Amino acid sequence: MKILPILLAAMPWSLALNLQPRANTIVLDSSTTYQTITGFGFSEAFGHAQQIYNLASAVRQQVLDILFSKSTGAGLTILRNIITTGLIEPNSPGSPSATPTYVWDGSDGEQVWLSQQAASYGVTTIYADAWSAPSFMKTNGAVANGGYLCGVTGETCSSGSWIQAYANYLTQYVRDYGSSGVSISHVGFLNEPDASFSYDSMLSDGTQAAEVISVLRTTLDAAGYTSVKINCCDAEGWSISSTMLQAVQAAGGTSHMGAATSHGYAGAPGSPFSFTSLPVWQTEWADLTDAWSTSWAATGTAVDGLVWAQRIQSGLVNSNLSAFLYWVGAEPTAASSSAMLVQFSSTSVTASGRLWAFAHFGRFVRPGAVRIAATSSTSGLTVSAFKNTDGTLSLQVINPGTSSVTFTVSGFGSVSLVQPIHTDESNTFTYVSTIAVSGGSFSATITPETLLTFIPG
Repeated sequence: MKILPILLAAMPWSLALNLQPRANTIVLDSSTTYQTITGFGFSEAFGHAQQIYNLASAVRQQVLDILFSKSTGAGLTILRNIITTGLIEPNSPGSPSATPTYVWDGSDGEQVWLSQQAASYGVTTIYADAWSAPSFMKTNGAVANGGYLCGVTGETCSSGSWIQAYANYLTQYVRDYGSSGVSISHVGFLNEPDASFSYDSMLSDGTQAAEVISVLRTTLDAAGYTSVKINCCDAEGWSISSTMLQAVQAAGGTSHMGAATSHGYAGAPGSPFSFTSLPVWQTEWADLTDAWSTSWAATGTAVDGLVWAQRIQSGLVNSNLSAFLYWVGAEPTAASSSAMLVQFSSTSVTASGRLWAFAHFGRFVRPGAVRIAATSSTSGLTVSAFKNTDGTLSLQVINPGTSSVTFTVSGFGSVSLVQPIHTDESNTFTYVSTIAVSGGSFSATITPETLLTFIPG
């Protein structure tokens, strides 16, 4: 019995219209813009660059392609290197004012080689970060187990203040990499300064960090490295970073910085850092506990690519992130966790679902892109949209639910076709049939537990 049409016919037009099924819509507005994107990336610290270098050339090339290639891989554009403690100044000069003896092997555990390879793919953002100052510059006399830099507020050493010497050391690192043909774009001097670890680590609060930033900026500038930006402070989680960075700002440090940085372990990115206009980067986060998995959505845990697609998108949209980095890009198959995006053996390379989550952003949201307004009328769909420097748009739509959703997009520009790229448990970064666009609008259907990216066709 067809009761609904009869009832609708008998009702006032406005009430009947409100009872009609509402269309699912996604509206883009490229005239409303937000943060500029620096990129997406990873690290190969603690010897992983050397492991990649030691692979047979064909396998090594596969690893590089799957991480950096814009046509076959994830198109990642940021490499975060560790400033290897003790590499360039292995011995104390005796006092902070004594002339140091710097050494340089031209390799840095093949991080130089990896940086050069990244540059060959067009990567220009090389972030060099120190986990610790050299042992002789610290209050505990050790690289590991925390300790403070001698001379910062509240921390004294019998040898004196090593703040300037540490700034000189970091500047020498930039100089050494430059002599090997690698331009460092960003330098950091802290990693998780809110915690002490049995490996390289150094403690700091915001006031102390600001003191180092001021001296480091002056030192870099005096050496001619005015374009090298200073990042701070890579604390373990979002709220910790927010508190620390506000203290850095209160002490005048943020005026000398290039980016405010945080990790995601002790708290995911949340609301934007409204207290600063600096670009904000999430510089390290990973699943450190679950076993290696290539899953997209099957496990329902943090190994899943879908989880990381949501984390990346949420960070960009809700936290105004300009950069999002996973912990490790590639590691050998002996690794027991999912702390990396890719695993390799002597003969093969295997990408995880997490890698393809990054690819949806890295490939189509290029450095210099700006986030534009994108709203969805359907609460179950999350969306993000960006305008690249060449004027092209990309739209990411995530459906974490268990039902398919048909929707209409408006505001996609003057293109005649869009190309959807589909990733779910059964489809890995699959280019599906193009869709006609009329007046900037088109319709599509997204299946459950899926990420669809739309680019000009």
